[in-house]
Amino acid sequence: MAKQNGNRLRIIGGQWRSRLLPFPDVEGLRPTTDRVRETLFNWLQPNLPGAKVLDVFAGSGALGLEALSREAAQVDFIEFNQKAAKQLQENFKTLNTRNAELLKGDALSILPTLSSSYDVVFLDPPFGKGFLPKCINSLEENELVKTYSWVYIESEDALTELNIPNHWRLHREKKAGQVMLRLFEVMPNE
Repeated sequence: MAKQNGNRLRIIGGQWRSRLLPFPDVEGLRPTTDRVRETLFNWLQPNLPGAKVLDVFAGSGALGLEALSREAAQVDFIEFNQKAAKQLQENFKTLNTRNAELLKGDALSILPTLSSSYDVVFLDPPFGKGFLPKCINSLEENELVKTYSWVYIESEDALTELNIPNHWRLHREKKAGQVMLRLFEVMPNE
């Protein structure tokens, strides 16, 4: 589990390394663990400086804040829960970041309204709700990913049907306990 002290997450690398940030007690909110984030950001590090990033189910903001700490140019956070969204905004102020934007609401409703594509997308939805296939489809339909974008998917181990587009190449995958981590690179659509 992520190192927590009264619901705190720790930024593990970059400019805010070792900063502890609070997150609210919200049902289903499970920040990506330190170990998993370390693995993911080792995979992504060459692609983060200057990247435009989308954190679709932001929750605690662990993934998006880590990306900002590691020189992402912009991170858009989508969060439905009001308590989590409020804490994210407070954490943006604490970190004095101006390159984070919070989009409050339902991810499946917000995705079609976005007008530009992203270099990196994080999909780490609440488990057992069936969000992933719909979100993946929305990323494609709304052209939110482009050739050579990276899409990180964190899901329960038991989930097998993701409906991954044929031109998304599995770059890395790892199992951590009951969680599957997958990083895809969007290749040219032939």
